[in-house]
Amino acid sequence: MTHTIEPIGIIHSCFKELFGIPRQPGLVKAARGWVEFYPPFNRTEAFNGLEDISHLWITFLFHKSLHNKMSLTVRPPRKEGKRMGVFATRAPNRPNQIGQSVVELERIETSDGKVTLHIKGLDLIEGTPIIDIKPYVPYVDSIPDAHGGFAHLAPEQRLQVSFSDEANQQVDLFEKQHPELRQLISDILQYDPRPVYVRKLANKKQFGFFLYDLDVKIKIVGKEKVQISNIALTAHGT
Repeated sequence: MTHTIEPIGIIHSCFKELFGIPRQPGLVKAARGWVEFYPPFNRTEAFNGLEDISHLWITFLFHKSLHNKMSLTVRPPRKEGKRMGVFATRAPNRPNQIGQSVVELERIETSDGKVTLHIKGLDLIEGTPIIDIKPYVPYVDSIPDAHGGFAHLAPEQRLQVSFSDEANQQVDLFEKQHPELRQLISDILQYDPRPVYVRKLANKKQFGFFLYDLDVKIKIVGKEKVQISNIALTAHGT
């Protein structure tokens, strides 16, 4: 049996590329974005009552993995290269490339009878197709005594983050447009977003990644420190 699923909208995210995206939602609470809905799903009646909801389940497509060859085993980053079954992980390369994330609903914006949702704590890249939105219901969705296997606890903070004098001035300037930018950059980098194989390359010390319309340059200092060296505007859109 075959089913066709049509997206109801799209994510506009602070993350413009895969590098730097948190491996789980909620890890980086300052990560913001908004959902643009396609007609007829952008009409106000579809969101009646949502103003009383603090968090949402977002169901989406891993569109960057749609053409990847399916594998029954994957290598989760926290297992340092050890293979596990795909159904024991949240790897993006899945049988139907469907994912879900819990995000915080920051505000609902209505303009000309059309609705957009502003969210935070997201782990989704710009352009992610949205399949569905549902309210997070604490009494059933939060299970205090549940077991999470190898991911039972939150990941440890791997790196100490600092800003150069130049980057300090730049982040102060850009925070006027992007609230909590300093916190966003720090939270992303403290978990060390580099793939395992890159961490092992002793000569790979300089990195860069895009946030919003910014190009963030960083350098690795020793084994446990990272410094933001420069932040500049780039051609990437917001």
